Amino acid sequence: MPKKVLLVDDDRKMLDVMRRYLENHDFTVIFTDNGSEALMMARDSKPDLVVADVQLPGLDGFELCKALKTSPGTAHTPVIIISGGRTEDEDIVEGYDLGADDYLTKPFAFPVLTAKINAVLRRYGSAGEGKAGTIKDKEVELDPEARSVKVSGKPVPLTRKEFDLLTLLLEKKGRVLSVPYLLETVWGYDMATYDNPHTVETHISSLRKKLGTRMAARISSVTGHGYKFE
Repeated sequence: MPKKVLLVDDDRKMLDVMRRYLENHDFTVIFTDNGSEALMMARDSKPDLVVADVQLPGLDGFELCKALKTSPGTAHTPVIIISGGRTEDEDIVEGYDLGADDYLTKPFAFPVLTAKINAVLRRYGSAGEGKAGTIKDKEVELDPEARSVKVSGKPVPLTRKEFDLLTLLLEKKGRVLSVPYLLETVWGYDMATYDNPHTVETHISSLRKKLGTRMAARISSVTGHGYKFE
């Protein structure tokens, strides 16, 4: 069955060209030029992936991404942000920190957009394989299906990336996970073009604070190598 993509761009000409290109490459496409309408469409139509420009009326692309990633009904929907104006490193990092699964700056070749869509969809597909069971380790209980975490029986609210990071640490318990490995696996960064350890450090710090002192102590920093869950 063709994958359904929601396209959101206030440039109607660009929107039409992207729509026709993706439809010619076996995607089902729904589209709008308004961020607020896109949020309603995502909730009602359940697309497999959202491609959203940053500059939008209603909700902008960043606000739309945040709303999708923090809403239970759409939190699992991958989002690719595209932008011709917000192209600096700090813009891209902000997009990823809001939960974006990829960030593409304009102008771009449509085959690159298609490749990124397929790569993100593959990543989500593989992430779901073999992870249906709840992961329990002493006082922590993580449910990948519900994307929920409890510590000593109490729910702990985590962002998407914090949840993915904790899931990986638990699954690889006792193993040192390098910063490049975490950036590639959790964030999907291409290490040939991006290598900023601050992204991982920030999320590890936030994760430790949210999990509490006892759990925080089990996430060890291995100087010069990475992190591991004891």
